[in-house]
Amino acid sequence: MKVEFFRHNIDESDIATAVEVLQSIFLTTGPMTSRFEKKFADYMEIEEAVGTNSCTGALHLALLRHGIGTGDEVITTPMTFVATATAILQAGAKPVFADVCPKSGLLLPEAAEAAITEKTKAILPVHLYGRMVDMRGFARLAQKHHLILIEDSAHCIEGVRDGVRPGQLSNAACFSFYATKNMTCGEGGALVCRNAEEANWYHWDMEMMGWKYNMDDIQAALLINQINRLNENRGKRERLEQLYRDLLQGIDGLDFVEAPGNDERSAHHLLTVLLPGKCSRDEVMHQLQEQGIGCAVNYRAVHTLTYFKKTFGYKPEDYPVADDIGNRTISLPIYPALLEKEVEHVSTTLKRSLALGSLF
Repeated sequence: MKVEFFRHNIDESDIATAVEVLQSIFLTTGPMTSRFEKKFADYMEIEEAVGTNSCTGALHLALLRHGIGTGDEVITTPMTFVATATAILQAGAKPVFADVCPKSGLLLPEAAEAAITEKTKAILPVHLYGRMVDMRGFARLAQKHHLILIEDSAHCIEGVRDGVRPGQLSNAACFSFYATKNMTCGEGGALVCRNAEEANWYHWDMEMMGWKYNMDDIQAALLINQINRLNENRGKRERLEQLYRDLLQGIDGLDFVEAPGNDERSAHHLLTVLLPGKCSRDEVMHQLQEQGIGCAVNYRAVHTLTYFKKTFGYKPEDYPVADDIGNRTISLPIYPALLEKEVEHVSTTLKRSLALGSLF
């Protein structure tokens, strides 16, 4: 049985809307982008949204908007996709990492506070795998130290924690509509903010050298109807995650990333498990792929990547929790079209693969 790592949720209504745009006079940023921005802002329960070409572009713009540049430090997590850190570098600032919670993989406010120096100008927490960080705690921290607060919400469109949605307590929150995200147009992104004056800075005026990070109407057309299905699809992924947890419980050394608490709603973007330390991850992934099962690594800790080791002198042991997660993590298929029998097949195959992987 072949089980793809991901299958997108684009349907006939999305295709029809895209065809409408292709038959119109607007292919780049136009009325469809404006419609999408309004609808996305409404879904996020926030004043404004700005469509972009990627989450990376949105992060870079948000940092520039708030004056982050040369000589500044931005505190973030090493357990993230590398674009979080490279956006900081693109702005001219230095990413400063703080280690993550071993149970959730999330950056905690107290860890970020310990990393603050006189050069710190912003904090950039990441909502990971669909779970939100403690934004109330980060908002208090930013206010206490007079810091800019920008969220990387690439994994977390649908998330809620302590009654808070992404963007509602920060200067900006940035989203990804990449091919494997819960809502996709292949490549795309957005940022949300809390007033029109703020949003207009991203759109209309030029106060500094700019970059071409705009969304186009074709992307917006593919996205706009997917908003209607976000909550239903989130519920499907939630049920699939619980099935994985039930089927894989009790395996010695196999850990799940901590389940969401009662005060939060996860977006359930990725289903991530931590393999036993005695296993060869490469061999386990090879065994899964040999059986036609897609899997991925999300992520290797950023500070262990060659560029960051060479440029900043980082060593794996500098952030041991992130390093451990990065060495053991594997992501399994989870998406609305995934069938229960496919989850059962993945789980059975993983159990066999773990037995083989422990031999290497």
